[in-house]
Amino acid sequence: MTTKLEDPFPAQLGERVRRIRARAGLTRRELAKEADVSERHLANLETGVGNPSVQILRQVAHALNCNVAELVGDEVDESADWLLIRSLLRSRGPQDLAEARRALTDHFGLTGHAGRRTHRVALIGLRGAGKSTLGRMLAQELSCPFVEVNREVERVAGCSPQEIHALYGANAYRRYERQALARVIENNPRAVIATPGGLVSEAETFNLLLQNCLTVWLRAAPEEHMSRVVAQGDRRPMADNRQAMDDLKLILVERAPFYAKADLTCDTGGRSAQESFTQLLALIRGATRPRRRRA
Repeated sequence: MTTKLEDPFPAQLGERVRRIRARAGLTRRELAKEADVSERHLANLETGVGNPSVQILRQVAHALNCNVAELVGDEVDESADWLLIRSLLRSRGPQDLAEARRALTDHFGLTGHAGRRTHRVALIGLRGAGKSTLGRMLAQELSCPFVEVNREVERVAGCSPQEIHALYGANAYRRYERQALARVIENNPRAVIATPGGLVSEAETFNLLLQNCLTVWLRAAPEEHMSRVVAQGDRRPMADNRQAMDDLKLILVERAPFYAKADLTCDTGGRSAQESFTQLLALIRGATRPRRRRA
């Protein structure tokens, strides 16, 4: 008697939902609230248990700011050209994809002030990377403004990021974040900019940053990120979440390919703030130093 093989699709679907959720930096509880589904339903979906309805998938996809096709891995798309372009790019390696992205950016005139891009330095990375501390030090050294996108979000929305999430949801916050970044770029020809950790999960917003700023990934191990945040007196990462460290590791894994698109990487792991700043400043000066023309 032959045994029927277990359908791998539910588990694959759950894994995609979990990864996209991690990329967005949402806990399971936060996503359940945003999608207006029970936490139990979401847990079943992520673990491949049960048979979620199309409506549940739509709600989860909307909360994650993606489409259902992205969750289920469906190839159907309304645009024939998009399917052809996706087919051309699918088998390409990282270098080819990076070159294609730059070519498309140039083609559509999205490069911003190309010659002045390096006049703005944007720091990206998880919470606890040192974006605020090192950003202020760098701004003082470069004699330019230091701007935190989170502060600009508050000015645009009239309330804190936490209140935006609680009152209006994650999608509303992402819209405010994009508006805030656009305003920061428009108002600051020169600046050091500290960005929220999840900004990279929104392609349009991250593209705007890459096109208009010299970007630096402040990288550290998950344990260091967590210890730095807690050392600052913020216990929220540990609140009501016994698997906080596992969640943080997954978030870093999912965001790392996006953080790695930065122009420069500064490893702050195991270094003091001054040591990290010395390294960061050397990287910035090396990247912005005019190149001598060959005779």
